[in-house]
Amino acid sequence: MKLIAEKFSLDGPGLNPSDGVEATTALEKLISNVMGVLTIVAVIWFAIQIILAGYGLMTAHGDPKKIEEGWSKLTNGILGIFIVVIATGLAALLAKLLGLSNPFDLEAFFRSIKI
Repeated sequence: MKLIAEKFSLDGPGLNPSDGVEATTALEKLISNVMGVLTIVAVIWFAIQIILAGYGLMTAHGDPKKIEEGWSKLTNGILGIFIVVIATGLAALLAKLLGLSNPFDLEAFFRSIKI
């Protein structure tokens, strides 16, 4: 007696639900690409903030309020870049400690913890 699932095959566009390896690989590629793009966007954003803070400091003309605002923007920009770099480094360190070459390599992660 054959089951209905064995008798009929479901074909069509999209991910095949019975093929977990391809789904995991597609998910990890998507997550990795999104994280890479967001990291680059964050670094560019904070670099622009640092440039604008410097411009604000140069054009403050001795106004204490504008000088304080410029220093605040500069501090926030530097802290932002620092946080992005530290987060990326921690993700790489965690991946290395778990024995992964890619932090979002889910297939290797599940293999390493025997699931």
